[in-house]
Amino acid sequence: MTSRRSRPARALLALAALAALALTACSERPDQGSVAAPSEGGGARAATPAPTTTPAGSSLRVETVAEGFSNPWDVAFVGGDRMLVTERDGSLSLVQGLGPGARVTPVGADLDDVYARGEGGLMGIAAAPDVATSGTFVTCQTHQQDGRPVDVRVVAWRLSPDGTQAERVRDPLVGGLPLNPSGRHSGCRPTYAPDGMLLIGTGDTARATIPQDRGSLGGKVLRVDPATGGPAPGNPFAASASAAERLVLSYGHRNVQGVTIQPGTGRPWSSEHGPDVDDEVNVVVPGGNYGWDPARGGESPGGYDEDVPMTDLDRYPDAVTAAWSSGDETEAISGATFLDGPAWGDMAGLLAVSVQKNEKLFLMRPGTGPDDDRIVGVTVPPELDGEFGRLRGARLGPDGALYLTSDNGSDDVILRVTRA
Repeated sequence: MTSRRSRPARALLALAALAALALTACSERPDQGSVAAPSEGGGARAATPAPTTTPAGSSLRVETVAEGFSNPWDVAFVGGDRMLVTERDGSLSLVQGLGPGARVTPVGADLDDVYARGEGGLMGIAAAPDVATSGTFVTCQTHQQDGRPVDVRVVAWRLSPDGTQAERVRDPLVGGLPLNPSGRHSGCRPTYAPDGMLLIGTGDTARATIPQDRGSLGGKVLRVDPATGGPAPGNPFAASASAAERLVLSYGHRNVQGVTIQPGTGRPWSSEHGPDVDDEVNVVVPGGNYGWDPARGGESPGGYDEDVPMTDLDRYPDAVTAAWSSGDETEAISGATFLDGPAWGDMAGLLAVSVQKNEKLFLMRPGTGPDDDRIVGVTVPPELDGEFGRLRGARLGPDGALYLTSDNGSDDVILRVTRA
């Protein structure tokens, strides 16, 4: 294992439907309670299976690939056995090797304008499908100018063939995402879909009216053409006069932390922070409203009322209910990705969700048939139950292994997880 010593300054009900159209908490309040029950006041919670330990015979092998990071947010695989790692403070590193003993080197990139504050900084990263030849990848980052917070934006980059340098090729690719000066609820996770379009999960920046305002890019899942930064073909609000609304795939979200595509269906799923209850995993439905409205329909526009339900069915009867909810206690779920490939055996198809507050990994089993938009079982592998502290990033590597990042603030690690 190689420690780093220096750093530079820093889709559906679903994408199948869209493809046909186009040819196509982190909680900031005290935690409360434990077990899920039906929410009062019109809220809706998914049936919440109690987590269990992973069954015998399903043990995992966990290896440390690299160490010495500080709040690594996400990873992206850029061809061969190489991955890029983002850190909240504005560092970008290249990891060469997908197993123990990998070599870590800083990437020269102009990241001096990253606004690293609170939950903001250099956040999600995703590599284009042709990254091995084009070098193209994108980052989500909070942006400042002359020390003044400006926005959350998605920037397109090109990595040099040797991986030592990265230059901006489109800045911003998508800009104008709202930013709270505190950095609160900044999102932000990008993922490429099988049709080549870019999905971006965003946060509501703790501003009351943003989640239900389709003219704002906060509290949304966006679907973007990565070649232009414009709306992807077939988006649900393509006819809107609002340029922002044309990018929106779904809305009414609080703070999306993960976006991933389910193998075999092409449907996007997301993971999301609740306030002090009800973290959620959702199936992303084009045009869907997920029911988070801390402005109470305009009744409290000046305040951010976190006592409203995560999915307010009284106010929004057609809101999309969660596939899974944490219930009366938050877990601070973060990154999410599906396990896929023959090496996983009967674990293939499980949704791996990293957990920050309670320092573990959830393995969630989606239902089938009429329950295919619900989680019907949750297990916690003992190998990843408190052993590495807070877990944030979760991505499936080109070798089929699950890669996780720890998020403890110092001496953080990149983990490789496989079936034992």
